[in-house]
Amino acid sequence: MPIDFLTYTPNSTLFIMLVAFAVSLATSTSNRLLTKRDQLRDWNREISQWRSESMKAARSGDKKLMAKLKKQEKHIMQLQSKMMWQSMKTSFLWFIPLMLMWYVLLPQAIAPVTVVASLPWLGPEPYQLNVFTWYLFCSLLAGIIFNRLFGLGMGGD
Repeated sequence: MPIDFLTYTPNSTLFIMLVAFAVSLATSTSNRLLTKRDQLRDWNREISQWRSESMKAARSGDKKLMAKLKKQEKHIMQLQSKMMWQSMKTSFLWFIPLMLMWYVLLPQAIAPVTVVASLPWLGPEPYQLNVFTWYLFCSLLAGIIFNRLFGLGMGGD
């Protein structure tokens, strides 16, 4: 049974936006706490340096340098695997709670609402968003904001 006040568009719009921002804040916070940013930065620097040397060796045809880099390839692959694991920790932590939210909470709260937001600037007719696309839009925006605030960008701040 849907919650009455959420069946109206302005209320459902704000509710989904708040849910998206809350989830994004929680995932960004846990990402910040669970990942070792300095270690990731060092690994990324080492991988980038190896790639740069590898491209230089390939362009120049330096067989000695290519052989040296080939010996380091296994180590670089291990570093890439470790980096991927660091970034996946948060995903594993939040996977089940987010699935529960999508399959239990949101449909119960906003079941009959088909349009929760309109974006009037995208054409002559306002572009209407359903629960999923509005959540996705808000989640991406919140993710950018919180990742910048917490220094979790891809650049390895």
